[in-house]
Amino acid sequence: MQANSMVQHADRQADDERTEDQLRRQLHRMWAEVAGGWAEHAEDVDARSAQLTQRMLALSTPRRGERVLDLACGPGGAGLAAAEQVGPGGEVVLSDIAAGMTAIASERAAARGLNNVTARVLDLEQIDEPDGAYDVVLCREGLMLVPDPARATREIRRVLRPGGRVALAVWGPRESNPWLGVMFDAISAQLGCRVPPAGVPSPFSLEDAEELGALLRDARLSDVSVTELSVPLRAGSFEDWWTARCALAGPLTKILASLPSDALDAIRARAQEAARPYETRHGLELPGVALLGGGRHP
Repeated sequence: MQANSMVQHADRQADDERTEDQLRRQLHRMWAEVAGGWAEHAEDVDARSAQLTQRMLALSTPRRGERVLDLACGPGGAGLAAAEQVGPGGEVVLSDIAAGMTAIASERAAARGLNNVTARVLDLEQIDEPDGAYDVVLCREGLMLVPDPARATREIRRVLRPGGRVALAVWGPRESNPWLGVMFDAISAQLGCRVPPAGVPSPFSLEDAEELGALLRDARLSDVSVTELSVPLRAGSFEDWWTARCALAGPLTKILASLPSDALDAIRARAQEAARPYETRHGLELPGVALLGGGRHP
């Protein structure tokens, strides 16, 4: 009986692993498909996150001549800022699971004349780099979007040198982030189901500060800190906000593209009504809250 129970447990574990691997492949394809939207809005994304990026750099303190890895880099904003700090004798590797994203990041580095930057396709959950290869690891708004953030955090520690530093940012509670929650709520109400669906990593998967801190400590990082930061989103109009969100919203981009026009119009109308409290004479100003996590390889 005990042997049968063990076999059943092993079978369930194997099924779970296959399901997670399938989800991982779907997410990788999805991010590859939306890379074009991130290229179009890269400057706006960086401008909105400029203060957050500076806080990440202040926490991780990249120094002249050091090696920096920017994980889930998207169009590369955090890594490009770090490249200026490490100087010509240092190196920044911009990495993402989507080759389209790393191509965008590489083009932006070249346009800025940053010769100390390279780009690689790397999986945040299985970083194809040697142990202790980097002085600093950055990850801006990526860790919450992987199926196994604990595994990813252990990988981050593995590639850090002793004394190396990590700074990462994730989104805080959904109710504190109407800049995206408004869209999620409008789609959920129209479709009659939760968006994103249960089991799919969402921007708010790591919204709890205590959970984020525990994740870093469980990866055996020291000097762990988690700080809440205000990251509002300002847009000239509802239309500007809506267009950008449709292009950048990952899984939602695909969902919206598949809907008939009447359903899409209804979602847009719901979102516009929900966004009215955030209207100003300059356009929209929607609150946002990020969690900034840091730690050090002992």
